[in-house]
Amino acid sequence: MKNQEIVTMLREIADLLEQQKANPFRVNAYRRAAITIEKQDHPITEVINRNGYEGLIDLPGIGEGIARSIVEFVATGHTSRLESLKAGNDPIAIFQKIPGVGVKLSHRIVEVLHIDTLEALEVASHNGRLIKVPGFSKNKVNMVKAWLAQVLGRGRQIEKDTDVVVEPPVKLLLNIDRQYRDKAGLKVLPTIAPKRFNPGGKKWLPIMHKTKEEWHFTVLFSNTARAHQLGHTRDWVIIYFYDKKHHEGQHTIVTETKGPLIGKRVVRGREDECMAHYFDRVG
Repeated sequence: MKNQEIVTMLREIADLLEQQKANPFRVNAYRRAAITIEKQDHPITEVINRNGYEGLIDLPGIGEGIARSIVEFVATGHTSRLESLKAGNDPIAIFQKIPGVGVKLSHRIVEVLHIDTLEALEVASHNGRLIKVPGFSKNKVNMVKAWLAQVLGRGRQIEKDTDVVVEPPVKLLLNIDRQYRDKAGLKVLPTIAPKRFNPGGKKWLPIMHKTKEEWHFTVLFSNTARAHQLGHTRDWVIIYFYDKKHHEGQHTIVTETKGPLIGKRVVRGREDECMAHYFDRVG
């Protein structure tokens, strides 16, 4: 892969972020990284092959999150961050790239965990959610962890020895979800034209970028096949989150249809925390 391909990818991410009125810090970070790669007089693939993920971080203007995107791009030919911004990614195709994860398991990941990026899958592999997906034994989860660590550079905030992924609190995620749905209802958000399930190229999908409590959020309604099949494209909300070092993750928030939380907004995979959140509010 040529350096210019990486530069083009980074600048496309920056341009999309700017068009969607994202935090200028994030926009400039990708542009600085593109300039750094452009100035290199040797292939970046050599840096990765020689020094791995750490070799990229040693370059000026390249932080952990961007380094992970570059490594993923070199390894797979795509980057989840760019695909997510375009809102046209095919999660089944993405997960099939993982050794040992075929079509059936890829569909199960999407159906059970409501995620569609490698970054979100890495979170799920470390917080105990992935092993709950039928077909994923402890050994298979460890294999997925190892592959993701190699491809993504394990750049997320995973606490040493505890294997815990640091994520935004449920209260904050629910607050961001409420703000997005309120603004989408008022039609004050910019809209984008997703590539999937949108043959007419209509700009219908509202997108919101928000910075809160040192987290950067990108929020949009779900445009997955499942959301369309069930008629939930105006209910299911996907929140992509990044911290100041561009560590990334993803959650889907839905209106619960059964159990004690029926009718309430729930963060999929963190139902127990949502229960505690609503109980504490009542108490």
